[in-house]
Amino acid sequence: MKKNHYHYLVSLALVFFLAQTLALAQAGRGVARLGGVVLDNNDKPVVGARVVLTYIQDAGGGLKLEATTNKKGEWSFIGLGSGRWSLMVSAKGYAPVAQEVTVSQLEKNPRITIKLQKAGGGMSIIQDEASLELLDQGNQFFQEGKYDTALVMFEQFYEKNPSAYQILLNIGDCYREKGEMDKALEYYNQVIDKAKGDMAMGVNMTAKALAAIGLVYLKQDNLEEAAKYFKQSVDTAPQDEVVAFNVGEVFFTNQKLDEAEKYFKMASGIKPDWPEPYLKLGYVALNKNELPAAVDYFEKFLKLEPQDSPRVAMVQQILQAIKK
Repeated sequence: MKKNHYHYLVSLALVFFLAQTLALAQAGRGVARLGGVVLDNNDKPVVGARVVLTYIQDAGGGLKLEATTNKKGEWSFIGLGSGRWSLMVSAKGYAPVAQEVTVSQLEKNPRITIKLQKAGGGMSIIQDEASLELLDQGNQFFQEGKYDTALVMFEQFYEKNPSAYQILLNIGDCYREKGEMDKALEYYNQVIDKAKGDMAMGVNMTAKALAAIGLVYLKQDNLEEAAKYFKQSVDTAPQDEVVAFNVGEVFFTNQKLDEAEKYFKMASGIKPDWPEPYLKLGYVALNKNELPAAVDYFEKFLKLEPQDSPRVAMVQQILQAIKK
């Protein structure tokens, strides 16, 4: 294949990314329904739990919806678009739970059961439900690159919820993006220390903090030290495909393509029916000018991605361009 055709393909992929970003105003809207129930450890309904559903299919965020569980612990949303959503459930006296769900407009979405753990054993809880707005605002300011303002929001949230040590990760991220790396490392290590007593989420939080430390070293162009912490992160949660995928994302964003490929493959190996790693592997192969591999990964992605997803048409057009 001619070199200019290769550059055209890479540019084409970038155009699709930009097109998706411009479409975010309507991101997440559609005709799908999603519902479920929130229970405690004894399978009893949790009444009045806060359920937040946020569209995360595309970078930058999208539609955000909120609901409160009824007397049966049930919740539901309508008018959803196809793709990946973040589901967060919180209730006073319980540890919050967050997970990723995939919504389809063509098929009936399965009912989701969320189980909340009672406070205890070092478990993090939200003591002030109203302060969750501070968390939302902090995340929004962080996405906009307003790190000082986000830092204020996160610190206020932590002051009102001193048991919610997970927010220290967000605070560390703010310092990292501000270029205050030593301060960032201080907060990431606090997360690791506090996670030791958290039986519910400690392993996952430790893995996240280790990956965050790895990113600090990557930003300092210390690839050897960064790789060490990324490996520790994945080794801490070896069956968590999201941890491996996120490490791959960090390497990909920093154009470390071989390292990104390794972790995207790891994520696909843990969860073979998850389309996301195959899409990113396709982009990695495209950037490395390994076009047969790119075709293979994109075709695997198309087999797994909901057919009503807007990304299907995008990948199909990339494949058409590759095969010319």
